[in-house]
Amino acid sequence: MSAKSGSSSRPEHIAPPEIFYNETEANKYTENSRVASIQYDMTQRAIELMALPTDEQCLLLDIGCGSGLSGECLDEEGHHWVGIDISPAMLAVANDRDVDGDLFLQDIGHGLGFRPGCFDGAISISVIQWLCNADQSSHVPKKRLLRFFSTLYTALSRGAKAVFQFYPEGSQQVEMIMSAAMRAGFTGGLVVDYPNSTKAKKYFLVLFAGYAGDQRAAPTVPKGLEGDGESASVEYAGKR
Repeated sequence: MSAKSGSSSRPEHIAPPEIFYNETEANKYTENSRVASIQYDMTQRAIELMALPTDEQCLLLDIGCGSGLSGECLDEEGHHWVGIDISPAMLAVANDRDVDGDLFLQDIGHGLGFRPGCFDGAISISVIQWLCNADQSSHVPKKRLLRFFSTLYTALSRGAKAVFQFYPEGSQQVEMIMSAAMRAGFTGGLVVDYPNSTKAKKYFLVLFAGYAGDQRAAPTVPKGLEGDGESASVEYAGKR
């Protein structure tokens, strides 16, 4: 959903996502060329971290797909995708743009309803931090995270990867997210690109859904990119 410096209001503190991303915000977000460029770069990095087979068309899940900007990157790579999002306005924009993916309105905190093992991988750009908020009195972030990760694990084929780019508020939020993922059965860890750059620093959670039949060793978490990352600098250009 977005990228932001600590001094500015985080979108998840302003309103729940289905309210924050109303028709006006959804169109403004999608039509912003800088936001689109940033989304493209982060999606390409997530695809790189997934390390998908180069000679196969995969079926991928785009979690928090919004208006389909990340899905267009998946199209370019020759993959099929299914997108889920909690914002009706964002999905309406995606439909207006005639994106190739199949779209579903979904609160991921309620869990996913896909059949077991149907996806070859999953990506999520700037979304998972929203589950750390209790937008309703019935929302318990730890339970919602565990429900989400447990049902995602089920929906992925064995050996598949899920890559989440996200903007944590602090180390406690990172720990809460990672703890829920590990309890759900995932292995993996955190990849931090440009760790010494204030503006370009990026967090990616790289998760492995078990082992494929031909794997003989546990998969390893990739290393983050080094340098100042000025070409990839983001300071909350958009809010998704």
